[in-house]
Amino acid sequence: MPRLMPDTRPQRVLAASNFVYTVGSGLYLTAGVLYFTEAVHLPASEVGLGLGIAGLLALALGVAVGHLADRHGARGIYAATLVVQALATTCFVLADSFWPFVLAVCAAAAAKAAGIAARSPLIRHYGGDRPQEFRAYLRAVTNVGISLGAVLAGWVVQVGTLTAYQLMVIGNAIAFMVSAAILVRLPPVAPVPTTGGPRWIALQDRPYLLLTILDGIMAIQFKVLTVAIPLWIVGATTAPHWLISATMLTGTVIVVAFQVRASRNVDSPTAGAHAYRRAGVAFLIACSLISLSAGIPAWAAATLLITAVVIHTIGELWHSAAGFEVSFALAPQHATGQYLGVFGLGAGLAEALGPGLLIALCITWGRPGWYVAGAMFALTGLAAPPAVRWAQRHQHGLRTQLAPTEKAPTA
Repeated sequence: MPRLMPDTRPQRVLAASNFVYTVGSGLYLTAGVLYFTEAVHLPASEVGLGLGIAGLLALALGVAVGHLADRHGARGIYAATLVVQALATTCFVLADSFWPFVLAVCAAAAAKAAGIAARSPLIRHYGGDRPQEFRAYLRAVTNVGISLGAVLAGWVVQVGTLTAYQLMVIGNAIAFMVSAAILVRLPPVAPVPTTGGPRWIALQDRPYLLLTILDGIMAIQFKVLTVAIPLWIVGATTAPHWLISATMLTGTVIVVAFQVRASRNVDSPTAGAHAYRRAGVAFLIACSLISLSAGIPAWAAATLLITAVVIHTIGELWHSAAGFEVSFALAPQHATGQYLGVFGLGAGLAEALGPGLLIALCITWGRPGWYVAGAMFALTGLAAPPAVRWAQRHQHGLRTQLAPTEKAPTA
């Protein structure tokens, strides 16, 4: 199990802010879409379109806000994104038609993406010698918070009234404001001075962009547990429907218990590359087992599915640890926010495109689609080691070029 409290006060402040934030996120992730479709009575097609527009806008803002955090101080920028997200979430109660809904979810999604990028320099600065390990700890905290929020959202869905849903929305906004209030107790981080060269260096770093793409493809795996398996259990197997909750709980418990431990051994870009490769193999095995759960007795299907979820979640631990390592280690310190904003583009695209792709492959096509999805993850994992080696050579070349410039003023 991960330790309950981090070592330093700034880490504890970041962890507490993250915990409160994710309790609010758990409320929305579980019942947010139902609020707009069941309580506000917007058509599901309009809700899907609005969320897609918001996702594209969020992708565009992450890099720019990450750059602002590098140049003007990450704490203030991150706190501002939390306040904007709280205000945008409050506006959900006024969103009674399509365009007000689009404006509100665009503002909320953009603030969320901007906050993820702005938080990265804080994690790097206060994460100690191994900020990647502290990032893993925060992910474990995130799973605990989201789980608690999901429990509260379950009550809202059970009651099902407009008032209950509106209370959920307000509670979500309050959680974001409290998260911002906790964050301001963090000592400010001075902006890192530039070292010359192009302003948008992350967008010109082709090896890092390739790793962003590979991580984005691999990140589609997050939708296997939340989208593909529930639909597969209901539509293709004889397994009991309560198994959907059991698979979610199994994955969450494993992440909370073992994410930090899994990240400790991924302590270099090379180790991250190998973790990507192991993750791809784990996803291939898990997808193959899931495909075999159709057309067999309920007890056998349930056994296969739980086994597949355990294997898949082990792959998820490796994938997350690899992403933490390569995204931080291969990003120059003076542009952490910008680089992590770019790296987040991959996960953003996976968030937008992953559900549709998995539904087309695994649900519409059926059993063969699971093998195709597994092969996609495995091939992506195999491509990671050469991509990491290219990024390391590129990073070494940049340091060599900058060395004379750095020494020039004292010559």
